[in-house]
Amino acid sequence: MIADRVFEYQKPYELESGKSLPGFKLYYSTYGKLNEARDNVIWVLHAFTGNSDFTQWWPGLFGEGKLYDPEKHFVICANMLGGCYGSTGPLSDNPETGKPYFHDFPLLTNRDMVLAFDLLRDHLDIKRIHTVIGCSMGGQQAIEWAVDQPGVFDHLIAIGANARHSPWGIAFNETQRMAIAADPTWKKDKKKAGFEGMKAARAVGLLSYRNYVCYKEKQSDTDDEKYDDFRSSSYQQYQGVKITQRFNAFSYWILSKAMDSQNVGRGRDGIKKALKRVKARSLFLGIDNDILFPVVEQKMLTDTVENSWYDEIDSIYGHDGFLLEFEKLTIAINNFYKKVAARKKTA
Repeated sequence: MIADRVFEYQKPYELESGKSLPGFKLYYSTYGKLNEARDNVIWVLHAFTGNSDFTQWWPGLFGEGKLYDPEKHFVICANMLGGCYGSTGPLSDNPETGKPYFHDFPLLTNRDMVLAFDLLRDHLDIKRIHTVIGCSMGGQQAIEWAVDQPGVFDHLIAIGANARHSPWGIAFNETQRMAIAADPTWKKDKKKAGFEGMKAARAVGLLSYRNYVCYKEKQSDTDDEKYDDFRSSSYQQYQGVKITQRFNAFSYWILSKAMDSQNVGRGRDGIKKALKRVKARSLFLGIDNDILFPVVEQKMLTDTVENSWYDEIDSIYGHDGFLLEFEKLTIAINNFYKKVAARKKTA
């Protein structure tokens, strides 16, 4: 069974922005057991509004007889800083005031989050990680971590991710933040501040997670006489309401900003030099209809990172294919491990 734990870091934590947190908590989940050699660790990095229970949103990859079997692997995933699933975030109490941070929560970057994960790794006395695997924003963090700690990882798998967030991706995120800021409740220090704006934000975001083909196939109306109340309209409304049942606008704002911050070349003489630091054997997996993280970004990573492979899955779901195409992901990842093993034999 999956086990949930909390790591508490009780020292001031300096951030890239120059600000700091007076310590933090990371809520994390584990599955399986460390073997005697301690070389069976699979570290999962979740997506934007995901959580540490990877068996919930990636059920097709984890479990008995599946790609990552708890009888063979020790799987771990920690909730991002800034989120709302147990790790320190805007709704957490600031120990210096005894009240929730709300709008006073500092700006975070992907690098800030990754360094927090690395403190957890050190706390758990994990010296090496067999595979770090992340999707979307989690894939961004996997790449950043492999750059920052090249000696830790044997394998890196980044799905629908990039080395630097694109102007296109940033524009989508800014548009979502504009929707939140347009909500008159957003300026208030209340847990439900910005909820109506976040509904609109999620609806905007969904357009980048899916695509024209997906909406045509899944959300078309069969009634040719209809002139209102379309299926795709209700779907957007439904997704807006759904996000308010599990998230908050403060975390949505902070995490979208962190996604925008992705640039592994910052402070490292550029992206190409930074990516040359990666020592892990790497798979950069693209999704053919992904309009948010188009395949050109994963191909660039493959062209730059040594000992790397590119693969691509086809999915009408676009970027969200990483959440839905379990069989295709399993095949691609297994093929990657086989290629790595074959290269080792000929080396």
